[in-house]
Amino acid sequence: MADSADRFISVDYEIFGNVQGVFFRQHTFDLARKVGAVGWVMNTAKGTVKGTVQGTRSQVEEMKNFLAHKGSPMSNITRYEFKNTRELVTLEYKRFSITAGDW
Repeated sequence: MADSADRFISVDYEIFGNVQGVFFRQHTFDLARKVGAVGWVMNTAKGTVKGTVQGTRSQVEEMKNFLAHKGSPMSNITRYEFKNTRELVTLEYKRFSITAGDW
């Protein structure tokens, strides 16, 4: 059995506040590519941004810090939710992508 340090982490997220129309998805995409995380991000009909991020524990923690506290320069994050955190033996995505909104 693989050591927990060899496993990947997956987490779903939803970010609330002024996060649409301020390049939040693009900045999320850019950071994910920089740190080597995979998953996706999209706008929702209710004005939030949601997605999934997967990678090593350190990659996912860096993404969570960005999503919860930084965002894009013009965004204003008022609340964030991380849920469905789980360990993975292999990643479920090949890359990080921006997907169409859910409306």
